[in-house]
Amino acid sequence: MKFNKHLAVLTTALAVSATLGGCATANKNEADKFESGVVGQLPETPPENQRPPEIQVPEEVPVVKPQPPEEPPVANPQPPEEIPVAETVSYISVISDGVNIRTGAGTSYSSVAKAEKSTLYTYLGEENGWYKTRYRNNTVYISKKYCVVTQMDKSDNERIEAVIAEGTNFLGTPYVYGAVRLHDGKGNKLKGFTTNAFDCSSLMQYMFYKGADELLQVNTRTQVYQGTTVAKSELRRGDLMFFTNATRKNYTGVERIGHVALYLGNNYILHTASDYAKIEQISPTRWSYYIQTQRII
Repeated sequence: MKFNKHLAVLTTALAVSATLGGCATANKNEADKFESGVVGQLPETPPENQRPPEIQVPEEVPVVKPQPPEEPPVANPQPPEEIPVAETVSYISVISDGVNIRTGAGTSYSSVAKAEKSTLYTYLGEENGWYKTRYRNNTVYISKKYCVVTQMDKSDNERIEAVIAEGTNFLGTPYVYGAVRLHDGKGNKLKGFTTNAFDCSSLMQYMFYKGADELLQVNTRTQVYQGTTVAKSELRRGDLMFFTNATRKNYTGVERIGHVALYLGNNYILHTASDYAKIEQISPTRWSYYIQTQRII
């Protein structure tokens, strides 16, 4: 009886064990089968278009430290531009008629001539209350009591100033119509020439030859063709001005020309006409006779 009972228990145990073992085997087989199927379906390396995108790590942005603002450059102060000041030349202007022109600086010296009111003479200095100047190629004196000193702008051309200086040496020289010229217009000296007498064109010829080695022709109607013609509005120191006169004003062409003078500036001319060489202002009547201007230098 006991034996049979033990046998039954043993049989039951074996049955349970077999059942459990089968389940385990079955479960294992199913798991192997599932794993085998999944593994077979997945490719070892996924295609390029199915790969997950790579994560881009952003580059490290350098930190820019704020720079202090630049200071503006210190401007070096520039000296003001100097405006060139024109050089001037001084003249003695007589303020009364009949003023004595003397050989020395004092009333004890002899008078050689009388100066006209408003005429100019070159200023060469001062001695004991007297102005020193030139008259008929000599040094003379005029009392300061009857004169003032005036200025004109000086030419920047030394040759022009040399021409003018030659003319101022001979202020007071008598006018003689048809006076013998220094040369024939080509530089050939003429016999009988003297600095004791000039007419208007012979004085200009002498001044330009001695001051600038320029050859002017022998009269106004040939000199007018020399140099460059300039407009009256462009008139400047050293230009030759040509005029008609009461005798020739009704003539035509070049025959109208009857006088020539050297322009100094400030409406003053150096010339000789009817009496003697002088510096004086261009009168309204003479302006009415004006024809043209020629620039030699």
